[in-house]
Amino acid sequence: MSNPQSKIRLANGYTFNRVINGCWQLSSEHNLQGQTDVDDAIKGFHELVDKGFTTFDCADIYTGVEEILGRFVDELKASGHYQEEDLQIHTKFVPDKSVLTKVDRNYVERIIDRSLKRMHREAIDLVQFHWWDFNVSGMMDTAFELVRLQEKGKIRNIGMCNMDTERLKQMQDAGINVVSNQAQYSLFDRRPEKSLLKYSADHNVYTFAYGTLAGGFLAERYIGKEYDHPETRSQVKYMQIIEDSLGWDGLQKLLPLLKEIADNHQVSIPNVVTQYILNQPGVGAVMIGTRSSRHVKDNLRTLQFQLTDDEMAAIKELIEQYPTPTGECYELERTSPRYQGIILTDLDH
Repeated sequence: MSNPQSKIRLANGYTFNRVINGCWQLSSEHNLQGQTDVDDAIKGFHELVDKGFTTFDCADIYTGVEEILGRFVDELKASGHYQEEDLQIHTKFVPDKSVLTKVDRNYVERIIDRSLKRMHREAIDLVQFHWWDFNVSGMMDTAFELVRLQEKGKIRNIGMCNMDTERLKQMQDAGINVVSNQAQYSLFDRRPEKSLLKYSADHNVYTFAYGTLAGGFLAERYIGKEYDHPETRSQVKYMQIIEDSLGWDGLQKLLPLLKEIADNHQVSIPNVVTQYILNQPGVGAVMIGTRSSRHVKDNLRTLQFQLTDDEMAAIKELIEQYPTPTGECYELERTSPRYQGIILTDLDH
């Protein structure tokens, strides 16, 4: 098995962590109750960087998050020890669904320039491109505009976000050097295993997994708990995935197994789940939400043990007794009214 502690280096020398600090939970859309302490989150960022977790993931549509990272960059600069290459910040380019038909060269460059200004960076390390509706033309033209900005030095690497196998192949066949594709991947949502993981691995595209902890449902506090209403908008989304895979009853069978494995290593259930996904072929990194300083120690524990082959097999045997959501990566989110109902596609960015 691969060592999740090791960083990955691309052919061009760019290096990223295998556990990436996910920042979506800091967005105003997620933080509806205003409970996030931004000062404490930035304190956690400093602790993460001190521990070697130097790769951060955000998006232009995570309202306020690029600005928070810009503030963090300013604090690092003020310390006198900041070099741009010491910190990796990945963002996304996600045009609103309502403006897809209007996306042109000026629009693309304006949004990329805005991200650079917000984050106080000289260039964006990785821009991950998402296109809401494959039936709307312009996706490939837009991808080539990102290539143009890469050639101008505003973007260092180009990745994709929620692309299925067919569209990822389309990008590759067009000659676009795609280095990564962010995809939802968990013990419940195994859609990437159908074809995306193999195609990506065969073509040197690293899969960046998100949703691995299923909105927090993969945690000890849910053992033996009766199903209750989800606590956040994020949990509503992941509850749909659970319902279409293991169901609540299956979750109650899975959690004790994960707890037993976690106890064997004196770690947490999220540590076990994260490492299980990191050990899958073609997975380059897992996004783990970081919204406070208390998450730092748990992230570190993920890298301080190794699941055995028997433990990996036991998890696999249990989850494969159940179905996984139908279709390709993100297909239901594009086509199913039930899934679409929770997704914000127009944030006026």
